[in-house]
Amino acid sequence: MDLKQLRSRRSGTFWGGILPYLGYVLQSGVAFLFLFCLIAFAAWYTAFIRHLPEGLPIRWISLALLAPFAAAGGFRTYLQPPDTVFLLPQEARMRQYFAPAWRGAIIRKYMIQAIILLTLWPLYMAAEQSPKPLGLTALLLAALSLLLSWGSWRELTLVSRRSAYGCLLLRWAISFLAVAAWLWHPSGRALLFIAVLAAAYAAALRFPPRYAVPWEVLISAEKAQAARVMMVLGWFVEVPGRAQRVHTRRWLARAGERIPWEPQQAYRYLLTKSYVRSDMFMIILRAGVVGALLAWLSGGNMLGSAVYLFFVFVIGVQLSELRRVHSESFWLNVYPLPQGSRRRSAVRLVFRIQLWAAALMSLAFIPSLLDGRIAETALTLAGGLAVTALQRVYAGRKGKDEEDEDEE
Repeated sequence: MDLKQLRSRRSGTFWGGILPYLGYVLQSGVAFLFLFCLIAFAAWYTAFIRHLPEGLPIRWISLALLAPFAAAGGFRTYLQPPDTVFLLPQEARMRQYFAPAWRGAIIRKYMIQAIILLTLWPLYMAAEQSPKPLGLTALLLAALSLLLSWGSWRELTLVSRRSAYGCLLLRWAISFLAVAAWLWHPSGRALLFIAVLAAAYAAALRFPPRYAVPWEVLISAEKAQAARVMMVLGWFVEVPGRAQRVHTRRWLARAGERIPWEPQQAYRYLLTKSYVRSDMFMIILRAGVVGALLAWLSGGNMLGSAVYLFFVFVIGVQLSELRRVHSESFWLNVYPLPQGSRRRSAVRLVFRIQLWAAALMSLAFIPSLLDGRIAETALTLAGGLAVTALQRVYAGRKGKDEEDEDEE
């Protein structure tokens, strides 16, 4: 069996199934919106660099942008549940199958890092009093990314899940420590520290026992990766198979407990639990943090207001997927939910989450209020409420149209 050809065929099958949906995505205007956002960001970024605020924490900003992408890992293996039976005899030769996944992950990581580094560098050079060389920084990040990608793969093969979580925390700590050492300390001392840190990390990963091929872990990871792709497509078009990982998140376990225990609120309770345990929760959280940070860095001016409104809109678009999380559930057709309660519960929950996100992001404008720009800040917040309300009206009408089509 040619394992490389098998993986190539599976990759082609998966992306071949995605391509038909891309036409609908482009028809939705996302290409025009992306181009508009790119132009708006370029204008905002240029103006921001020309008028840098005093005391800009450029090293902390650089650390927050560069370290996470150096630590991140993700491999597309395209493994399937039957492989635990049919590919098990080929376990000794599975390196041939995984080699393209490793190369693809590294190439994607390098490309993203290059874009982020080249975008950040003009700001870094303008704000940093003693900047590091671009070429040496790029080489260091490339080497660090390679090491941490290897570590990410080793985590997947560990026998003990507790050891895997410990190595995950270690990987992220190594990334932040290494990048921070490079940004805050002289080059020679920083490189020596990073070399010792990398050697200790590589040695630590060789001790825990591991599987030759962690079949179940890789299959589960592949399902999660495919579900993310489907979730993004689901923002624009109805797609099948939107299952995703379920996260425990014990600190949010009590979410939804105050919802009244009655048939009209049953679907709202289900959606609340689904939301706090899904990948979407972290997506919304990250979008809100990034939006608030960019609005704060803009100094509360018109560009900051535009950034704020844009992220409120983006969060609303992302939350629209929540209305279709259980659209294919068999049990919801069996359980006697009141007519129309699913649509109303979904729209209300999305509206409340988006409203909370808009309110929390508005904290970025506290400095503007302290400076006496009350009218500008009030207009910005009113705009956020207007965007949220308009998206709720649109979601309500769209949901009603979909209900009418289902009844027909």
